[in-house]
Amino acid sequence: MSYLLLIETSAKNCSVAIADEQRVLLSKSACAEHFIHAEQLHVMLQELFSELSLSANSLNAIAVSKGPGSYTGLRIGVSAAKGLCFALNIPLIALDTTEILAHYAAVNTVHATRILPMIDARRMEVYTAHFDAEAKRITDDEAMVIDEQSFSDFAEEQVVLVGDGADKCRPFIHAKMQILSILPNATMMFEPAMRSFLQKRFEDVAYFEPFYLKDYIPGTSRKSVL
Repeated sequence: MSYLLLIETSAKNCSVAIADEQRVLLSKSACAEHFIHAEQLHVMLQELFSELSLSANSLNAIAVSKGPGSYTGLRIGVSAAKGLCFALNIPLIALDTTEILAHYAAVNTVHATRILPMIDARRMEVYTAHFDAEAKRITDDEAMVIDEQSFSDFAEEQVVLVGDGADKCRPFIHAKMQILSILPNATMMFEPAMRSFLQKRFEDVAYFEPFYLKDYIPGTSRKSVL
């Protein structure tokens, strides 16, 4: 029996799960307005192993959401995944966050012709890509500012918007469009992660980095310096 650890930290939801070849055995999630990934991730991992009576040495691979998404969340999740892969000498699987959301939408909606993951990138910006109804990729990931023209090409299509950035699109959608406002979580990763595992599509652990999509621009500190 093969066991996979699934780690999803690309948004405010810090989520982990352990799966065997058939199903997700147990998952843990914690979500807050401020990022709690650094405090909660390793605690939840320990709880998973304890409650399933498994040791980390039982793992055959680790799958992590690689982005796009939050710089902080991705950095913490990928660092944890890489550290465990090095320590346990097991392979690393990286899944695109838009693909995780697209797969979820394909399974949980009907009559869709196009799936658009919407990952919140603050203000009116999202990270997105186009997928068909079976979650097959059509376009590369991109950063997009949502406005009244964003969905003009889909006036006659059954489009599903999925992700934590979907709600900000409501003023600009038409009646045929559906919204699945949901944060990505580790349980969504099971099928694509297992498929990658069976096909041996692994990353080079030493050189793998998160997919930030946009360069990180730190905010200006509001603290006065004396």
